[in-house]
Amino acid sequence: MFKKENSSSEGSDRRAFIKKAGAATLFSAATLNAGFANPFLAQDKVLKVGLVGCGGRGTGAAVQALNADPNTVLHAMADVFEDRLTTSLELINNEHGQRADVKKERQFVGFDAYQKLIDSGVDVVLLAEPPGFRPKHFSAAIEAGKHVFYEKPVGVDAPGIRKFLAASKLAKEKNLSIVSGLCFRYDLPKQAFFEKVLNGEIGDIKSISSTRNGGELWYKDRQPDWNDMQYKMRNWYYYNWLSGDFIVEMFVHSTDMISWAMGERMPLSATGVGGRQWRTDKKYGNIYDHFAVEFDYGGGLKGNISTRQLSGGSSKNSVEIAGTLGNAFYQGNRHEIWGENEWRYEGETNDMYQSEHDALFKSIRKGSAINDGERAANSTLMAIIARDAAYSGQTITWEEAMNSKVSLGPENDKYSWDLKYDGPGIAIPGVTKMV
Repeated sequence: MFKKENSSSEGSDRRAFIKKAGAATLFSAATLNAGFANPFLAQDKVLKVGLVGCGGRGTGAAVQALNADPNTVLHAMADVFEDRLTTSLELINNEHGQRADVKKERQFVGFDAYQKLIDSGVDVVLLAEPPGFRPKHFSAAIEAGKHVFYEKPVGVDAPGIRKFLAASKLAKEKNLSIVSGLCFRYDLPKQAFFEKVLNGEIGDIKSISSTRNGGELWYKDRQPDWNDMQYKMRNWYYYNWLSGDFIVEMFVHSTDMISWAMGERMPLSATGVGGRQWRTDKKYGNIYDHFAVEFDYGGGLKGNISTRQLSGGSSKNSVEIAGTLGNAFYQGNRHEIWGENEWRYEGETNDMYQSEHDALFKSIRKGSAINDGERAANSTLMAIIARDAAYSGQTITWEEAMNSKVSLGPENDKYSWDLKYDGPGIAIPGVTKMV
């Protein structure tokens, strides 16, 4: 399940460990561009794709899935809102025409739409619904024997992570391919960058940090015909029981890159701060607008993260790693190493969003399943432990986070448009309990 390494592992032994662990994450350009060596699935078999969650990310994922394999069709779509499904289908039709073959009877609307889609005869399910629903929807797809592309994060709390992990294990037993939306793993510059780190080009890691500062995001004004649940579902990002808070929903990319650099080694504990200085209006639900967290890996090795979302501030998205032989630095299009083994990436670039779908469909055709479920769960729980440390004001250990019984939202089968659910209040450090 969740991995943790003893803090005494050092030197060449540690580099050997992280190199071996990191090798599983790399998908080279040659792999992505290889032909369909296919003893298991006929090339002319049409793969039926189903999309759950028809917002912008889901629409993009469906277009990319159809781009990835010429013998695919979009067979079914599901969303809680009919207007989002209709708009999404129009956009996909503009890109792929008749391959978006979604008859009216396979356009499913409502909180149970995901199950109807799974039962509609699809081969591959794309999950792009709000993260609070992901563990349940993912489990249902795996139990039904479907290959899955699932957006990040994979859950919003520890019970959801444990549910996701159990389904991920079942996917491995069934030889199903499951690929996550942690797209930086499929970015060629970052593959080269982290391979250098894993190969020991900067020596042993002494510290690692990541910063992601950005602006404000979308908000949907309340309409006269929306009830409370409709309003919250339209603005799911601002409710931690639906999104996980922005450190989980968005910063999970950064915790994933830290995990990558560390050879999938998880921190022992986290201590942090956070709050709301800019998101003070009630319309921002119960999420924070800034976090700063320290991860303790033992043996004096620390990881530090900071992130904020506000209008009018500077932006930054970076990973910085200090080693005994030099430093590695990523920001924007720059991927560099300074020190004994100076290096700058000047190679090929790719569309990482497309590449993850290319890898998924090639693996299905070849009968050689990709399963990055545990890795995605670890990176998500790393963001959750950071959030919970800031929410509570307490140092939280990995074991405490992994075994927490705190659920942020109702059970998925309790959802209806008449559900009255206010969710957790805004967290108060020193008062709020998260484990």
